[in-house]
Amino acid sequence: MNFFKHYKNSYLSYFLMYFFFFFCLAFFSGFISVYLMDQGYSASQVSFVVSCSYVLSVIVQPFIGKLNDQHESRYVNSILLLIAGVSGIIFIFLKNIYLIAFVYSLVLAITNGTNPIIERMAILSRFKYGSIRVWATIGYAVATIIAGSLYKNIGPYSLYVFFAIGELLCVIGILGTHSILPPVEKTKEKLSMTSVFKIKHIPFYLIIVCLFYGITNVHHLYLPAMLKQSGLPINYVSTVIFFSTLSEVPVILLSRFYMNRFTNKQLLMSVFVLLFLQFFTFSFISSLIIQIIIVFLTKTVATMAFVMINLRIISTIVDNARQNTALSLVSACKSFSSILFQMLAGYLIDFTGYQMFYFVLFICSVVGMILVFFFKVPTNKDLKVFH
Repeated sequence: MNFFKHYKNSYLSYFLMYFFFFFCLAFFSGFISVYLMDQGYSASQVSFVVSCSYVLSVIVQPFIGKLNDQHESRYVNSILLLIAGVSGIIFIFLKNIYLIAFVYSLVLAITNGTNPIIERMAILSRFKYGSIRVWATIGYAVATIIAGSLYKNIGPYSLYVFFAIGELLCVIGILGTHSILPPVEKTKEKLSMTSVFKIKHIPFYLIIVCLFYGITNVHHLYLPAMLKQSGLPINYVSTVIFFSTLSEVPVILLSRFYMNRFTNKQLLMSVFVLLFLQFFTFSFISSLIIQIIIVFLTKTVATMAFVMINLRIISTIVDNARQNTALSLVSACKSFSSILFQMLAGYLIDFTGYQMFYFVLFICSVVGMILVFFFKVPTNKDLKVFH
């Protein structure tokens, strides 16, 4: 009993929640393109499966948010993640592409719906942002290296067994936290997606969000398959992803030194410059060594930085009462844009190959830089989101 008393709202509970939430994400979706292609499915079929997950996420995410508002978040998300774990075991036995798409979509919809709550815990907890959020990166990285070894030496199905175990450990962590979200102040004003969309700067920002997440999501999905096709063994592919994921660690731990120092516009431009470098390399430089170096230096740095930049921008341009709704709108746009880009990516790879695929992403990164240049986003210098 004394252990449970000390465990509640402890650092250990947050560690388990963060580490295994992202550990499970890597196990279930990190190698899905390799897994399905090895089963004989085409890139366009892979994109169909992943696109279905984003469609269901757009539908399910508001429902999950409403459940969290009406009931205790710890129990709501624990039940949802246990359902995801069981679904992961079922996924092993599926051969029909439509059933695969349905179960994969269900798991990812649950993951995407609970993810904003998990992400915000780093800021809302009593611990420093970096000391908590860093375990998400380490969890994803560790899972990637383990998954690659398991895939080669035991078989692809073992990934989903470990996924189910990881979900159980994540739930143990969630149940140990004191509160997933702070109490929401009651307001007479009806909060809706429409009211948030009318806020100045939001429509233009959502266009940037759609472009960023559209190109980065398809890049993360097909990078393992591209490296494997280039001649890199699957266990080496997982090693590359492992070390590139660890590059997030200094980005997170040092966030308080740069996130509060530069303007929102400068921060946004920096992530699109990183995307420009990535996709330029994959489009015009055929050397596998150089491509791997670029993956190490830029792959997850841009996406992790954008997670923090998004929190800072929303905190700047949206009032406190509507920030949760705004974050949900951003997540919905992320899923919607991913649907469009996934379908386009599958056909590009099937009919033109990876080089043309990355050339299109390169053009999109240039467009993103132009949009950011004309984006007149304000910066609140007194706002210190990260500490």
